[in-house]
Amino acid sequence: MQLDYSGQNLRGRSFKSQNLTGSNFSKADIRGANFTNAILKDADFRGTKAGLQKYWVISWIVGLFIVAFLSLFACATTNGSTWWSLGNKAFEQNAFVFGIVMIIMLSVFTFITIWKGLTLSLVTIILTLIVLIFPAAISSILNLNEYQVLRRWIQALILAVLVAIVISGIVALTLVLSKIFANKLTGIVVLGFLSGGITGSITRVFIRNGWKYLSSEPIWSWNWAWVDLVWSCYWTWILILLGSYIGYRALAENRKPNLIFSIAIALAAKGGTSFRNTDLTNTDFTGAILINTDFRKANLTRTRFYEAKKLDFARVDHPILANQGVLNLLVTGNGRGKFYAGANLKGANLIGADLKEANLKNADITEATFQSACLDWANLTLAQAVGTNFTSAQMTGACVEAWNIESTTKLDNVDCRFIYLLENPKSNTDDRERRPSSGDFQPGEFTKLFEEVLNTVDLIFRNGIDWKAFVNAFQKVQDQNEDTELALQSIENKGDGVVVVKVGVTDGADKEKIHSDFTQNYQLALQAVEEKYKAQLQAKDNEIVIYRQQSAEMKEIVTLLANKPINVQVDNKVENKNMTNSNDASRKIEIGSVGRDFNASGQALNLGDISGTVTNTINQLPESSEPDKPGIKELLTQLQAAIEADTNLPPEDKAEALEQVKALAEAGKNPQEGAMQKAAKTAIKILKGTISSLPSATKLVEQCSNLLPLISNFLGLG
Repeated sequence: MQLDYSGQNLRGRSFKSQNLTGSNFSKADIRGANFTNAILKDADFRGTKAGLQKYWVISWIVGLFIVAFLSLFACATTNGSTWWSLGNKAFEQNAFVFGIVMIIMLSVFTFITIWKGLTLSLVTIILTLIVLIFPAAISSILNLNEYQVLRRWIQALILAVLVAIVISGIVALTLVLSKIFANKLTGIVVLGFLSGGITGSITRVFIRNGWKYLSSEPIWSWNWAWVDLVWSCYWTWILILLGSYIGYRALAENRKPNLIFSIAIALAAKGGTSFRNTDLTNTDFTGAILINTDFRKANLTRTRFYEAKKLDFARVDHPILANQGVLNLLVTGNGRGKFYAGANLKGANLIGADLKEANLKNADITEATFQSACLDWANLTLAQAVGTNFTSAQMTGACVEAWNIESTTKLDNVDCRFIYLLENPKSNTDDRERRPSSGDFQPGEFTKLFEEVLNTVDLIFRNGIDWKAFVNAFQKVQDQNEDTELALQSIENKGDGVVVVKVGVTDGADKEKIHSDFTQNYQLALQAVEEKYKAQLQAKDNEIVIYRQQSAEMKEIVTLLANKPINVQVDNKVENKNMTNSNDASRKIEIGSVGRDFNASGQALNLGDISGTVTNTINQLPESSEPDKPGIKELLTQLQAAIEADTNLPPEDKAEALEQVKALAEAGKNPQEGAMQKAAKTAIKILKGTISSLPSATKLVEQCSNLLPLISNFLGLG
């Protein structure tokens, strides 16, 4: 239900689990409001003010000052080891040496933190503690009194290191929190640190040396008071500097894995506006203030964050907001010339964004919207663009090599003069497969071009095509998918024996099933004619591959199709090629309407001429010397007549069978010659392979089973 809350004071209000689809919250004050589990599709939050209510901010100011003061006061007063050394005269006599050791350790840890980061520094500290704990534990277990002073030293060092970690962490966290709430809070926090450190240092000196003052001894004489004061000041200031640096790095590297920043954001979002687990599909936060806001587990599909403020201080777990570069793009809309290769932009709202010359190679832009965005000269190679909206986008000069688009991809009214199908030019050329090859797209041509790609199934053949197997498989797939209209759109020779056949399908067709059905049927049909190819090419597998590759040549395909009852149109317009395959180096054959009577063959057939040639060749053989016993001439005449009379044999197979009868007749002229015998053997194998696809009850099969053994005997083939 669409409700109007525009401009209202909604601080602290609860809208938990409500359906607020399309509601208007523009310019409302929603600080502290709770929208957890609500449905806010298409809602308007433009110019709203989210975050913490005022009393929360005041509480944080007071709390941060107290934490800053107490942390440094406790640190300076105890000095990390005071209570371990009090009452131990032996240890006190070595306090100066202990102080030097601690100064060195703190300096080393600070240097490592600045040089290699907090992670390596913590690892070094942990290893150091392990080294220190081991001898202390051994001496304690064995009760070695002579190592009592050493053990006390180690205990003091361990405590000092732990205090250093805790205090520097508190300093860093406090500074980050003060930055999140307001820059002016930083001064309050620093004042708390200074006052706590100074007060703690003075307190420590009087605790350690007050008895001298009470006994009228000069307090500033050389009695370790100066050492205490200098050491206490150093201890506190080095931790302030170390913690400040850690906090600075946390702020500089926000949205990267950072413990301090993550803790600070989690704490600051307590009591703030909550959109946790909320459906914010197509919701508009343009110009909204989103500091201290919780977006965890929210659906941010096409949520608009253009010119949103303080979004980097919101609590998020969505990939498009966790990446600082992508977050800046969502807020500013400026990605001109920037690098987003491999980035997760799934569901990003980039309406009107400037992405000219941007690198989006292999980026996930699924379900994102680029309406009216500038993508001129952008690199969209391998981009995942399923369900992406490019309506009215500018894409002149963009590279779309192997990008993944489907029927859900919107390409309406795209402003594009030309595109490229290759990211890099072909070897030894500057050809990047420009489309169109010359001139510019006319209005609507770009969209029309890709609509053809979206509604097709690509059948890829790596080693050429066996056309008879292809036709058989195609007809079976049509029978298996009666509810889907299938039509051959184009046949493309990609070179190196690779052929792509594009099959047009209707909207909503199950492309995966159609592709799977064709693959299975083609393999079955291929096996049925495999014996024929093996016989024809001397059963050499490598020659079978060559045969199919030759069948893929465009001249062969044109001849093959020209004599069939289909409408063939040769189109030299390279812009009508398959846009998803960038290695096309040939022309394309566009096939208009291909019905179920589609039949592909290797060449044009004229059975009358072939039959006459066979008859003339047979007539050159001698007649049988025994009237009651047929000779080679009579047997071949019967075989020819049986082949010509059979109605089940396709014309192309009938022509091929007659050619083999002619070869047998030629062999019959000189049956003892080795070459002739070899040719005769091949001819008989091809004849057997040709009739193998016929039903066993066919008359031709029966006649061949009787005639071929007799012919073999006459030719001396056994």
